Amino acid sequence: MRPKPRRATAAGALVAAAALLALGVPTGAQAAAPTGADRAPSAQADPGALPRALSPAQRTALVKAATADTPATAQQLGLTADEKLLVRDVAQDRDGTTHTRYERTYRGLPVLGGDLVVSEAPSGATETVARASRTALTGLAGTTARISPAAAESRALGAAAAEGGKQAEAARAPRKVVWLAQGNEPVLAYETVVGGLQHDGTPSELHVVTDAATGAELFRWQAVHTGTGNTQYSGQVTVGSVQSGSTFQLTDSGRGNHRTTNLNRGTSGTGTLFSGPDDIWGNGQAANTETAAADAAYGAGLTWDYYKNVHGRSGIRGDGVGASSRVHYGNNYVNAFWQDSCFCMTYGDGAGNAKPLTSIDVAAHEMTHGVTSNTARLVYSGESGGLNEATSDIFAAAVEFHAANPNDPGDYLVGEKIDIRGNGTPLRYMDRPSRDGSSKDAWYSGIGSIDVHYSSGPANHWFYLLSEGSGAKTVNGVAYDSPTSDGLPVTGIGREKAALIWYKALTTKFTSTTNYAGARTGTIAVATELYGAASAEVKSVTDAWAGINVGARPGGGNPGGPSFENAADVSIPDNGAAVTSPVTVSGVTGNAPAALQVEVDIVHTWRGDLVVDLVAPDGTVYNLKPFSANDSADNVQETYTVNASSEVANGAWALRVQDRAAQDTGYINRVKLTF
Repeated sequence: MRPKPRRATAAGALVAAAALLALGVPTGAQAAAPTGADRAPSAQADPGALPRALSPAQRTALVKAATADTPATAQQLGLTADEKLLVRDVAQDRDGTTHTRYERTYRGLPVLGGDLVVSEAPSGATETVARASRTALTGLAGTTARISPAAAESRALGAAAAEGGKQAEAARAPRKVVWLAQGNEPVLAYETVVGGLQHDGTPSELHVVTDAATGAELFRWQAVHTGTGNTQYSGQVTVGSVQSGSTFQLTDSGRGNHRTTNLNRGTSGTGTLFSGPDDIWGNGQAANTETAAADAAYGAGLTWDYYKNVHGRSGIRGDGVGASSRVHYGNNYVNAFWQDSCFCMTYGDGAGNAKPLTSIDVAAHEMTHGVTSNTARLVYSGESGGLNEATSDIFAAAVEFHAANPNDPGDYLVGEKIDIRGNGTPLRYMDRPSRDGSSKDAWYSGIGSIDVHYSSGPANHWFYLLSEGSGAKTVNGVAYDSPTSDGLPVTGIGREKAALIWYKALTTKFTSTTNYAGARTGTIAVATELYGAASAEVKSVTDAWAGINVGARPGGGNPGGPSFENAADVSIPDNGAAVTSPVTVSGVTGNAPAALQVEVDIVHTWRGDLVVDLVAPDGTVYNLKPFSANDSADNVQETYTVNASSEVANGAWALRVQDRAAQDTGYINRVKLTF
């Protein structure tokens, strides 16, 4: 279903002006000078398509209204009588378009991978539906398990032990669920959460999904999201505190009563709230226990202000309630992490307990894990896990730039001050992620199998390219040089627009199983809503994805070369065998180019069902588009770039297409190869 044209309404007038709050304004701080890329194209976002700032009360009212309407919504979506919808979150645009995020149950059991987002026009008409999975639940035999909960728990404890976990125990008894998150047939399963510690001392909340019929492990993911930052203090700043009698407490009443507590080297509990006889916190030295607390409170306040003043989001959950920050976790613990279970960020003190990981970008990174958990809930494993981690890096950079603190200027580096490697280099680089030795610059078919901190690289790279553009440049005194996987340039649109596009895609398009292809589809859709299909912003979004090997650029990159095409229609069987559209190439000397352009025009009612390959004359297969249960758009009308330099150009090439799921039909309309 294609989005309908936007129309501005009076709802835009409900957005309140952002208040200038004391926290986040360092003494003498001045806004960083915008870079050339920040002088964005003249096109401005459609005011009606911008996120509306919802007060907690307004959000509650929308959730209540959507909850009352869930039976009608389920019927409209074609769900069975056994399925029910549960409202999890609601976002709204200024024109009144409402995006409601649902979880799903089947005969009372949670459906993991059954989440969806329904976007409705102000009239109430459904515009789009983003689903984590399109697989129907009608094929599920029943809800009677063949193995016991104890057997599932044993399997989960074994999985934790295999990962090097310590003190493993079931933090939550196995619960029966329907597993739908991998786009295959629904499976009755148990979900067990294993507590204890991970191999490095980080708390564990390992989710293990076990087949309730066979006992086989289906999937696992870690719910404690980890990251690192720097110990560069932000100078003399104002932090939120309250006075109780003659005692001051580090509770920020202006930001949902965010609390900062001291674990005092412990690894559990809520910690002790920082308090004292005066309103001065720390002295800038790690030996003073209040210093890390001041940094953590300051970073949390900056992040709260960024989400509220830039995106209209009142707190991590949007309900106006502040999280908490725990400092001085463990002994020599070199990490920081977010936990949904305590709604808190936790910081170690680093090597030798001398470098608390309480910088601006760490606070923003960890709090953003909370935002992701309360919106798209990207599963922290595979490609969705890489996108989850990248989301935290993206908004860590956005918050750091927005803070404009002269002691820690905004940059596209992660952990640039901590010197965790001992050689003065950052932990991660967004302009060229591979510079850290482990992260990837571009997408490839196996990227979902590596650590999420490294599979996040392509999305981080995409954000940098979209913000600043490709090539060499200097921003806030830091030199960058960002390449593209197809060797073609990308024009930046400015980080504010780039962050807005990612935020709106996260909150209105992404689901728990969104992968790189789905992220591309979602961000292009958002850019179209905000700036129009023919805008420079949409072109840059698409080009930036091509720059990390996800999809291709509009019109291809080599229009002047010799071209060969087949315009004969070829029907694609629904959930059937692969079909081909052959293209005979002749008269080309030598091998095919390293940037062979493959222009594909496929008419289809659900493109996510399709696997599209280019087959070379010698039988070598180049995958152009993988199957994706999240890619819900119609048609495949794109130009892909293929490195075919090892192939002889002349011969019989073919576009091969297979539909791997039921209920949708289409045909190959045309394929064109440009050498």
